[in-house]
Amino acid sequence: MRMSDWTDTWRALRASPEAVPGCVLVALVLVAAQGAGVFAQHSPIAQDQGAILRPPAWLAGGSWSTPLGTDAVGRDLLSRLLYGARLSLGIGLQSVALSLGVGTALGLLAGYWRGWVDALLMRVVDIMLALPSLLLAIAIVAVLEPSLRNAIAAIALVNVPIYLRLTRAAVLAELPRDYVTAARVAGAGSLHLMLRTLLPNCASPLIVQAALGFSGAVLDAAALGYLGLGAQPPIPEWGTMLADAMQFMQRAWWVVTFPGLAILLTVLGFNLLGDALRDALDPRLRSDAALAPRLGTDATDASAPAAAAR
Repeated sequence: MRMSDWTDTWRALRASPEAVPGCVLVALVLVAAQGAGVFAQHSPIAQDQGAILRPPAWLAGGSWSTPLGTDAVGRDLLSRLLYGARLSLGIGLQSVALSLGVGTALGLLAGYWRGWVDALLMRVVDIMLALPSLLLAIAIVAVLEPSLRNAIAAIALVNVPIYLRLTRAAVLAELPRDYVTAARVAGAGSLHLMLRTLLPNCASPLIVQAALGFSGAVLDAAALGYLGLGAQPPIPEWGTMLADAMQFMQRAWWVVTFPGLAILLTVLGFNLLGDALRDALDPRLRSDAALAPRLGTDATDASAPAAAAR
């Protein structure tokens, strides 16, 4: 992308109504994850048998030493949420990076070479997309063994078809263009064409999908943790925290509410940011947004002489 394209994208991103709340929520999660060691007053796995199911500080019986209360074994809920943010972001980053890298590479191969390579990869993709992604991830983890590493691998694997199809579609749209023909005439090899010519011009939909896929990875990790197939106790993971707290939902609402809110706000933030990136990186939406104010200004300018004539 040229510098002017990046400038237009940045302006469109700032003008998007979803950008500000999305960036604020994402920034809050990032700060919580990065500052977990500073903000947390207690160890996320330390138990206090004298503070079991202690309510939040603003309720009767609460204490400011545990502002959000404690869980069923006396662990500080705020500390576990902060360290859980670090874990959830790590899961999202690793799974999205794996699925994006593998899916993009296979999509480049399928779109560029076509033939039997494309046919084989797309049939595998059709089979994977015929199954619900979460169900497939559960099956993969169950076959291996419940662990955080296997959960990340399973989440990454079930999302590879999304990036593969996006990359393939973008490559097929870009191959007939003049700049690709010019690069071929100039003697560019297949690897140069795929990595230096096609890939930069296919990046926009992949960036948007990666932002949206981040929230999906957080949700999938929480679901696997809730089912006991992801992070294992006493690791502070939001889905595992929900699973441990469900039996205390009526007598200690905070042990369920705060992990659920953490998942909700994180997913909402990345979804809003993904929507804003989609609007900013799509040239059609960006041109429409840029054209609307101009049309309004032109209409105002055109009506001025008529008003003066009257």
